Amino acid sequence: MPSVLITGANRGIGLEFARQYAADGFEVIACCRQPAKADELQKLAGRASVRVLALDVGIEGMIADVKGELADRPIDVLINNAGVAGPAGQSDGHVDAEGWLDTFRVNTAGPLLVSQALHENLKRGEGKRIAAITSQLGSTANNTGQRYAYRSSKAALNNAMRGLSRDWAKDGILVGILHPGWVHTDMGGPGAPVTPEESVRGLRERIAALTPATSGTFQDYRGVTLPW
Repeated sequence: MPSVLITGANRGIGLEFARQYAADGFEVIACCRQPAKADELQKLAGRASVRVLALDVGIEGMIADVKGELADRPIDVLINNAGVAGPAGQSDGHVDAEGWLDTFRVNTAGPLLVSQALHENLKRGEGKRIAAITSQLGSTANNTGQRYAYRSSKAALNNAMRGLSRDWAKDGILVGILHPGWVHTDMGGPGAPVTPEESVRGLRERIAALTPATSGTFQDYRGVTLPW
């Protein structure tokens, strides 16, 4: 049975990833900060091959705990989905410095540290795929201002994952840097035009279709290449 580990799996895109992969026969390792409060995820775990683990990607000790729990078991797909929108103060007139650093800790450092912790697990897997769920707002070419913490954290994530795609190519590991679209979730808001189901279907297609040639490229859920 192929396996997938998903961070931020308690709601939105992460929860939809868990649903779809479970429905397709994957063993799902679903990680979130507070499993006891993740009601929908726990319901899914009660009727599918879904294992729920506590993980705040901004806390290195919790990343180490997940690695210890998994030991050397193979992971075919790692989806670094957990992320935050950042502090209220991130405009040209005011930046909440501590909130900015927290945003980087979760959105940028977290995915890289999780990937590094599970490097050997990925090498043991057959899929050998990492997906970083980023945002088109991380595009420097298309930066229209505002949302300084969020934009810069996603731009840095893109850069880090691009580097990982090059450094780990020798291990056969492929890296997708993927924008999910403007999705109707708690973060995306009620006006977003893309449903979680549609977004995740497209993202899964992009992950499955990764090759050495597309590893480390910046794409959206439809396969459109985005400017750095």
